[in-house]
Amino acid sequence: MALESPATPVNEQAVPLAIVYQGWEGYQRELVKIVAQLTPEQLALPVAPHHWSLGQAVQHIVTDRAWWFHVWVGVGGGPEILPLMNWDGEGQPVRSPAELVAGLEATWAIIESALARYTVADLGHVIAPPASLSERERQIFGPITLQEIIWHVHNHEHHHGGELAVGLGEHHLPNFSGWW
Repeated sequence: MALESPATPVNEQAVPLAIVYQGWEGYQRELVKIVAQLTPEQLALPVAPHHWSLGQAVQHIVTDRAWWFHVWVGVGGGPEILPLMNWDGEGQPVRSPAELVAGLEATWAIIESALARYTVADLGHVIAPPASLSERERQIFGPITLQEIIWHVHNHEHHHGGELAVGLGEHHLPNFSGWW
């Protein structure tokens, strides 16, 4: 079946990103549902041999979301978001299922806010590296567009969500289903 053009022309520039990325919310719901039902012992299981734990994979998703959307895009949250940006750092404590769910929900609120605020026309907006980054980080990342940031975070968390799904399957634990 071929897609038909809308009867009324759509101004693509005014399309909110929430429409473009509407499937992401289902992924978020499924991720939260899965993490909430895991025990601390299950979260400590490795994704794969010689790899980080299931919980660390989720912590990494939370950190990536917080860092890109809060620091780079400058949306959502206040000081309570700052600790989330270090959850995947060396020596960080293992987070409980409740903490992981709270981190996923807090960072999803930031993403949801950005997707509601920005439109397709904003995707080309170039964002300079934040002053809070080290000189080395500013050189590595350089200026980047909003589109590149959203694409990175979306792709990054699906990559690590895939690792999580493999690890859950490997340990015969509840897994993703029906989020699409």
